[in-house]
Amino acid sequence: MSSDSNNKASGEIYAASLTPCTADLDIDHERLALHVKWLLTHGCTGVALMGTTGEANSFSRGQRMDALEGLLSADVPAEKLMVGTGCCALRDTVMLTRHALSCGVKDILMLPPFYYKDVSDEGLVAYYERVMQAMGFSTFKLYLYHFPRMSQVPFSDAVVARLLFDYPDTIAGMKDSSGDWEHMKRMIRDFPELRLFTGTERHLLRVLRAGGAGCITAAANVLCTLAAKLVELQDSPEAQGIQNQLTQARSVIEALPMVAALKELVAREVADPYWRRMVPPNVPLAYDVAQRLSIEMARTCD
Repeated sequence: MSSDSNNKASGEIYAASLTPCTADLDIDHERLALHVKWLLTHGCTGVALMGTTGEANSFSRGQRMDALEGLLSADVPAEKLMVGTGCCALRDTVMLTRHALSCGVKDILMLPPFYYKDVSDEGLVAYYERVMQAMGFSTFKLYLYHFPRMSQVPFSDAVVARLLFDYPDTIAGMKDSSGDWEHMKRMIRDFPELRLFTGTERHLLRVLRAGGAGCITAAANVLCTLAAKLVELQDSPEAQGIQNQLTQARSVIEALPMVAALKELVAREVADPYWRRMVPPNVPLAYDVAQRLSIEMARTCD
């Protein structure tokens, strides 16, 4: 398998975990623990908790902290978790980050502050500097969450370079959910110390072969076994065929509201209709749409 002088992993699969809900739209800790444990035994290196797929910004700080504590109390190892802590409010980000670190989590995935748009590079750097300073001497690894379509606050190359220069022992990598292969390739080439995770299975093989770290993806909630197979066989003649299958499955899922589609697929897989619950404004798929999704996924993954 591919490797480089920076000793990056030859391929890691993180599922951006879904978050099951109770009837009153709290987090269903029992179902979440069962799902995370299933992911960790079906090809995932680790699980990213409270990201976009996990509906993080539909939950309060207290709910998000309870979700992490619930997993740890269910014997999910802290070292297998990457926790999303990025919020619009600086103090919320600091609170969630401190909490994760106090629970033994060392890998933090952080969205930029995303309400105000067209912010300057100086403003974005200042935000992250404040977070770093608030953590004091805590030892942790921070992964920048680059998702310009959703956050509309991208990380420029200049911001990445500045943060890496100022905090080389803390800035560990990036989740690149831009979908832009040229951007991912440039990050891998120009910042070899940055562990680049693609946010879509579409580019997994290319990222691996370019020296990237792997993927942190929503569809890994249902495609983790296939993604892990691709990592294992990335240098084999079968690799491109596996990548094609991953890409096709991803296309089926992302043609719909993605979190709703994934919750539908999990609900069907485990025969548990309560997995369809979502926090408004997100809503479950309509019955006919869900039926078509099931049929298309069966054809794709056959």
